[in-house]
Amino acid sequence: MPQFEKNRVLPGTLYLVSTPIGNLADLSERAVKVLSEVDFVAAEDTRNSGLLLSRLGISRPMISYFEHNKRERGEEIVARLQNGESCALVTDAGTPAVSDPGEDLVALCASRGIRVSAVPGPVASITALTLSGLPTGRFCFEGFLPPVKAKRLARLSALAKEERTLLFHEAPHKLTRTLEDLAAVFGGDRKIAVCRELTKLNEEIFRTTLAQAAAYYKANEPRGEFVLVVSGAPERETLSENDVLPLAEQVFEYEKEGLSRKDAIKRVAHERSLPKNEVYQAVLSKEDSE
Repeated sequence: MPQFEKNRVLPGTLYLVSTPIGNLADLSERAVKVLSEVDFVAAEDTRNSGLLLSRLGISRPMISYFEHNKRERGEEIVARLQNGESCALVTDAGTPAVSDPGEDLVALCASRGIRVSAVPGPVASITALTLSGLPTGRFCFEGFLPPVKAKRLARLSALAKEERTLLFHEAPHKLTRTLEDLAAVFGGDRKIAVCRELTKLNEEIFRTTLAQAAAYYKANEPRGEFVLVVSGAPERETLSENDVLPLAEQVFEYEKEGLSRKDAIKRVAHERSLPKNEVYQAVLSKEDSE
């Protein structure tokens, strides 16, 4: 039987309260109880979370807690918790502390010996994974990729041989760029499920390949929030033919897939565990001999 007596809000406790990613009916009874009884609510955006509380008929003091104020606001929240107040941390949607500055607040509470309790609920990435039709037994959550192209390609190159299913978040105005980079680094035939507006009226699961997804969204403007579920790399045995290519030939193959010379050299160096200069010299030698 559920231990309902343990659901009471405790003083000096930070509650990580998961909120709906689209459908208000997904909010749990316990989440409503905690939001109603804590001393204050810390929110990524007090306007969005204030609207949620208003729709639930809940009135609680609120403060903002987001990426650009997390250091000073985190200390303020911790001080109030140490004085015996209780706090509910919420993000705009989904589970706080997952690809979210809430992770810093949890770490700060842990370092100060402050109790943290989770109120589980919706998670966009896991919801997308279950709907993807791709392997779910082993997966790797990457969140948002770096906005700078060089760092983004470096991250993707490091993931190119990852055999687990990969999960990414992406905003609509960056989606086409990200899909093109994924296709260039992973190969256009890699499978993907593009999950849009999860649990909302316009929910859409587009199961296709990276190349086809990139082409589709280049011709059709992306709208809504996206989770990308990408199949992992083939088992290592299937990569043996590429692994034995001469260094320069492997660089040229990646250039054919769309990588720049610099990024292709960086990827080969990473895959072969070699200095980039050694790969670069192999390319120069090959070109000089032709």
